[in-house]
Amino acid sequence: MTKEPDYTQAYEELQEIVSEIERGEISVDELSGKVKRAALLIRICRHKLTSTEEDVTRILKELEANDGL
Repeated sequence: MTKEPDYTQAYEELQEIVSEIERGEISVDELSGKVKRAALLIRICRHKLTSTEEDVTRILKELEANDGL
């Protein structure tokens, strides 16, 4: 089983795919696979950002609750 990339790896790979498409370096035969991979990478990045935001919000709420004591 392949390990899911972390946010930085996913973002960098996504940037590379976008650059390849913009430069016209991807053949029509490869395009579908690259677009599918890009969609997966976007989902990974979105999930990690959402998860991080939720963690930070939870931590800040805990800090606020502790300051009120």
